[in-house]
Amino acid sequence: MYTLAKTATTDMDVTSIRLERQLKDKLKELAGSQGYQALIRDILWSYVQQKSGDYRPQFSSHDIRASITATAQNEERCVLTGKSIRPQEPMLLGLTAHGDLVPLSVESLSSP
Repeated sequence: MYTLAKTATTDMDVTSIRLERQLKDKLKELAGSQGYQALIRDILWSYVQQKSGDYRPQFSSHDIRASITATAQNEERCVLTGKSIRPQEPMLLGLTAHGDLVPLSVESLSSP
């Protein structure tokens, strides 16, 4: 996930959002010692980064344990190159060491 330089909470604006109790509990569970508010900030920064075109790869090819051929159903972005993958384009799904499936462009795993 996107990690911004640590900002003191005193330098942040206070924003209130309503979350379903079940969602908040899941976020707390996923966040662990990081805290769910920090996790929410990371999620939001990652989303903003991807949507604004300021994508910076968070993975390297060494993080990919296996790949599966697929066809994009929606607009995706390769986690290795940042290249856009359009709907109906061939792509790969990469299995990470943590068990996540991430979008990959077809040429992203090719050796240089």
